Order: sequence, then C-alpha cells, then structure tokens
Amino acid sequence: MSEALSPDKIHQALARLTGWTFLGDKVTRQYQFSSFTEAISFITEMAFACEKANHHPELFNVYNRIELSLTTHDAGNQVTSKDLLLAEEIESIYARGR
Repeated sequence: MSEALSPDKIHQALARLTGWTFLGDKVTRQYQFSSFTEAISFITEMAFACEKANHHPELFNVYNRIELSLTTHDAGNQVTSKDLLLAEEIESIYARGR
C-alpha cells in the first residue's frame, strides 16, 4: 500500500513541475494543444507510460484541451510518490512533443 504525502512535500515537488497544482486530494494539470489530433497523440503516448507505471490518471479531453488528475486509490485517494513520479514522466512526454 502506498503512503500519502504531506501537503508540504506535495507542494515542494510541484514547485519543479510547471503547471501542476494540488487541489483537494489530487494533483492536476491542464494542457492545450493546437488541434484535436495533437491532444489525442499526447494522450496516446502518455497512455504507454501510465500503463508501464500501472498508474492511471483521471482524464478529461475536449477538442484541444486535456485535464489530468492524479491520486492514488490504494492510499485512500490521496497523493503519493506514485502520482508525482507519473506527473514528472507526463511532463517529460509533453516537453519532447514541443
């Protein structure tokens, strides 16, 4: 079972991740792309990293906008290091596509 992180540790980690916020019991990030195709391509590439980590975000997509939220279910739906590691990987994928 994963261990929930303190809000201080979450905020410290998010200081290194552009655009991520801590809302409620989730870390969240919004992305905007120039087209629907670019947004879906990002989702597709991200899906492989999520599957490899066996950790999957809540995902909302409308046209060229994506909103992701991460929380760890086996930690009572709180933020753990699993969420922050996946957020870092997602940011890496986003940076490679820019």
